[in-house]
Amino acid sequence: MTAPSVRPVSEREARQVAEAAREQDWKKPSFAKELFLGRFRLDLIHPHPTPALEDVRRGEEFLAKLRDFCETRIDPARIEREARIPDETVNGLKELGALGMKIDTKYGGLGLTSVYYNKALAVVGSVSPAVGALLSAHQSIGVPQPLKLFGTQQQKETFLPRCARTDISAFLLTEPDVGSDPARLATSAVPDGDAYILDGVKLWTTNGVVADLLVVMARVPRSEGHKGGITAFVVEATAEGVTVEQRNAFMGLRGIENGVTRFHQVRVPAANRIGPEGSGLKIALTTLNTGRLSIPAMCVAGGKWALKIAREWSTAREQWGKPIARHEAVGSKISFIAATTFALEAVLDLSGQMADEDRNDIRIEAALAKLYASEMAWLMTDELVQIRGGRGYESAASLAARGERAVPAEQMLRDARINRIFEGSTEIMHLLIAREAVDAHLSVAGDLIDPEKSLGDKARAGARAGGFYARWLPKLVTGPGQLPRTYAEFHPSGHRDLATHLRYVERSSRKLARSTFYAMSRWQGRMETKQGFLGRIVDIGAELFAMSAACVRAERLRAEGEHGAEAYELADAFCRQARIRVEELFGRLWTNTDDLDRKVVSSVMSGAYEWLEAGILDPSGDGPWIADATPGPAKTDNVHRPIR
Repeated sequence: MTAPSVRPVSEREARQVAEAAREQDWKKPSFAKELFLGRFRLDLIHPHPTPALEDVRRGEEFLAKLRDFCETRIDPARIEREARIPDETVNGLKELGALGMKIDTKYGGLGLTSVYYNKALAVVGSVSPAVGALLSAHQSIGVPQPLKLFGTQQQKETFLPRCARTDISAFLLTEPDVGSDPARLATSAVPDGDAYILDGVKLWTTNGVVADLLVVMARVPRSEGHKGGITAFVVEATAEGVTVEQRNAFMGLRGIENGVTRFHQVRVPAANRIGPEGSGLKIALTTLNTGRLSIPAMCVAGGKWALKIAREWSTAREQWGKPIARHEAVGSKISFIAATTFALEAVLDLSGQMADEDRNDIRIEAALAKLYASEMAWLMTDELVQIRGGRGYESAASLAARGERAVPAEQMLRDARINRIFEGSTEIMHLLIAREAVDAHLSVAGDLIDPEKSLGDKARAGARAGGFYARWLPKLVTGPGQLPRTYAEFHPSGHRDLATHLRYVERSSRKLARSTFYAMSRWQGRMETKQGFLGRIVDIGAELFAMSAACVRAERLRAEGEHGAEAYELADAFCRQARIRVEELFGRLWTNTDDLDRKVVSSVMSGAYEWLEAGILDPSGDGPWIADATPGPAKTDNVHRPIR
């Protein structure tokens, strides 16, 4: 057998591959899915779920050890300066058990809950986002998580003890010419007796430079006895034919061990295949359902740090006779950082606890958390740089050299930027969430807008859709959000009124559902091309989810007697800020420049505006836009560097 040749993939084929990888069923309730359908199911998140006491005890015990380790044995300035995490730091994390935070104790791991895993990542990420990325890539998307969900008992017993204590893992999907379009995946895995022969090149392999074990996505050709399709494999990084060709360098996360990995005639035992052939993408997407929460965890850490620095600096720095925090132009930024950090932590803790309880389907919640946290953390860090002024733009090393506190604000800005790209860019997350948000509509009316369906299929779809919408649409007219005493428990005596915000969420949820229905009726099959509209729909849902989480968390803190008044104040501030954003997004659903933008883009791409580029010099170097990834033997030295 020979490896399949790479061929062009049509837009429809690409969609079909992505659709086949989706989880098709909704076996458990989803707060966010209901929110997009105009049903505000507060009962799914309130009262706020709480962790078991034993989980709290074990989690807090580990957090105390981790905090001490981070304070005494991680030198973030050295990591930034040398662009490398010292081996002794990584080995110390191994000894601490940090590689096995999410791995069951029976395999040598710590068995922490998602909530405490996220808290641990926040602690590490606040000291060094590069170290946080190493731990996250290893456990959230590397070998442990897909094996936990889809591995055989033998695979778990073979690999999980190694991952828990000694072996670093990496996840390899992206290729030089393949990002979020896996239909074009070129790396092949050709069956050969009781093994597969791997050939191809993988790009941006986080942890790949130092990894011991790899999860590799490769295409198995269809043949007799082989279903074929994109398939997941566990591959030993030291296997013959595996070459790390380069360690990549980035604007931020300078200590990250990210590289280019080539596979040439690599023999992988069939026993190392995760799940059946063709299930690789589904495994990847399912793994990411909870794995994506690692990004919000470090975004929350960034928000907390930004708040601390903003508070301390804005108190110490005076302008025109008073601390700069007392000037409204700066104060509004501090208020935004404080309120948003509270909301992001609420979203993270709520999503993590729901993941631990496993009674809700949180695929949309986790995706919304990643999308929203990465966008808001970037804004908060940018505002911190602005608050710090010239000192925000100056490096920590330079500040220290001239005798001032070494505050790495510009580094945090560079480090935070990747979160809008990691594990699904903002644009891809918009499309992914939008697809899930309209799933109920497509399940009953999808055949109506599918040009390849027969008249009979369309007729049956029309009957299904008629029944669904006859029951659903009337419920979008009125609801609890129009009754002044609804959610009264969120307006306790002496506290801010959060009930009014929940009533707003309920009304806005119905409005969001009506807007989606109207758009589907208007554009039908062209709906999927309206990415600007879909992005705004998702952004509204994200704001409503964050508002709900913030209110529920504030009420939980009040009930527990822990900073209740302050939590209510922060939740109120966040909700008022979010409502302004929501109203703007609703307005932009129908009043925007989307059509004009498409025309301008066409003119740009045709070269009509090339004259506008005159008067500059391009400092870029020579070379192709996309590196050649032709399979074959490595032509460079292997820079693989296992840490022992």
